[in-house]
Amino acid sequence: MKFSQTRCHEILIAFGFFLLNLPRSSSLRTQGGFPYMTSDVNEVSGKSFDYIVVGGGTTGCPLAATLSEEFSVLLVERGSSPYGNPLVTDKRYYGFSLIQTDEFSSVAQSFISKDGVQNHRGRVLGGSSAINGGFYSRASEDFVKRAGWNEELVKEAYGWVESKVVFAPELTPWQTVVEFGLLEAGILPYNGYSLEHIEGTKVGGTVFDQCGKRHTSADLLEKGNPKNIIVLLNTTVKNIIFNTNGKGNESRARGIRFIKSDGSSDHIHEAYLNQPKNSPKQGDVILSAGALGSPQILLLSGIGPHDHLKDFNIPIRLDLKEVGQGMQDNPCIALLVDSMPQNRLPEPPEVVGIADNFRFIIQAGVLPISFNASRMPIAAKIAFPASRGKLELDSTDPRKNPSVKFNYLAKEKDLDECIKMVQLLEKVSKSQSVSTFLGVKPQEKLMSTEDELRKLCKNNVRTFYHYYGGCAVGSVVDDNYSLYGVQGLRVIDGSTFQVSPGTNPMATLMMLGRYQGIKILKERKKL
Repeated sequence: MKFSQTRCHEILIAFGFFLLNLPRSSSLRTQGGFPYMTSDVNEVSGKSFDYIVVGGGTTGCPLAATLSEEFSVLLVERGSSPYGNPLVTDKRYYGFSLIQTDEFSSVAQSFISKDGVQNHRGRVLGGSSAINGGFYSRASEDFVKRAGWNEELVKEAYGWVESKVVFAPELTPWQTVVEFGLLEAGILPYNGYSLEHIEGTKVGGTVFDQCGKRHTSADLLEKGNPKNIIVLLNTTVKNIIFNTNGKGNESRARGIRFIKSDGSSDHIHEAYLNQPKNSPKQGDVILSAGALGSPQILLLSGIGPHDHLKDFNIPIRLDLKEVGQGMQDNPCIALLVDSMPQNRLPEPPEVVGIADNFRFIIQAGVLPISFNASRMPIAAKIAFPASRGKLELDSTDPRKNPSVKFNYLAKEKDLDECIKMVQLLEKVSKSQSVSTFLGVKPQEKLMSTEDELRKLCKNNVRTFYHYYGGCAVGSVVDDNYSLYGVQGLRVIDGSTFQVSPGTNPMATLMMLGRYQGIKILKERKKL
């Protein structure tokens, strides 16, 4: 069903009026099957649940929804609710959340990697799906096979996600121009609208509907059993509570310790896993806090490299050296095609060029640089970087960002690929379609020598906001995403990826939550 822009505007006005007249309280139970949400830590402190999911982000929400079909779930999110916040929900304000950040409460938390590159991570229910460009594209068949996932279950899980939060975009004039520019640059074939990761130029899915409203991973909570979920907002997990059984020194996760996210109090609260008597059927603490959050929580819980934990006087629970290792981010180069800042409305990307045997991904949008000015970058990323870095603690305060270095372009292979990528990026930005739209004549190449291109890559590398690693399958968790050496503890999010899915990872992360949730439910039935 499609709405006219006028009708959409009327609906948004009415919805805004409704929100302004809602009663203010620390707890909120929404209508329409949404679970109970609260920011009052005392409502949860001391209670027990079948599963505790740490991180209400892109993966955590569908995971919690799936587990709630049969079990009680506590979902802990360090940020607030996305609902009623126009910086999240309104397409007209796309990108504004990245320029309005603070230490404790903003929906995007900024950080600068040790590479010196500015970056952001989601701090809101829905995670980075609440602040990103909303581009939705499934992982390649090769990625699914390499992960060892059941292909039919993967398709079912994608479909479950897409039925709630994915839409076909109506291309803006600028997105149509970019589409033609990609084709002029030889990024073929033209694939039209597709959710699959296929080489060529295509229109992808989007989480923005026809009214310009963003649908985040948090919306997937409505597909669970609302009676079985409690969502604890504005709460940061400090570490994991363990029991040591009588068989050697093997540990079992028993619960979590948490504090308020706003910095108003350092008082520590606890929540626990239910422990059925005389039954092997026991749930898990599941970390879904993202590529930065999950390894950070493990380190704060005493799981990680011995020498590093010793530096912070953290008692060693398990000397697992690979925690925080293998961090990767897709190196990105962006070319500004407008001559100066303008007052254009922001636009998320809706068209993508997938080139050179899937190695390069090119997108364009309109990004705000202030509340009354925007720029028009065309950006490309290296889909499968060889360079790897690491994550370490910078503080024992879980509300602070950890220290991370991605080592962008450290490997010669990445630098060589960056040169080829920039050459392709220039073809798109100097295409007849883009030039005509901007009212300029197609220009000659800006860079001509390999040395110039190398310098451009090194000096202008930035993030595509698609980082992963730190708790990889095979080194930190097993094929069931259970932590090596600890019972009742899993990690399910992008930190477990050994390689990038190539395309924008949001779709795969949402799918992963549903997929692994179903596997856990089936696993419990066998016990």
